Amino acid sequence: MTGALAPTKPLTVADRCDRCGAQAYVRAVLVGGGDLLFCAHHGRKYAEALRSNGADIQDETDRLNETPAAASPEER
Repeated sequence: MTGALAPTKPLTVADRCDRCGAQAYVRAVLVGGGDLLFCAHHGRKYAEALRSNGADIQDETDRLNETPAAASPEER
């Protein structure tokens, strides 16, 4: 084992914040192998403390600024 973390799957709309239940955009992969999911607000609040304890942070909050793709005529 190299100690490298396995890649994690992208977060989906079904992934919910462990603190408030909002859509999760941040995953903290803990040293022991578990993970915690957070909305953008709680992700910012806890990221520094989690990182200092060795957690790997997967931050997808940049997706909040994406514009949804327009539906094609076939999808309308």
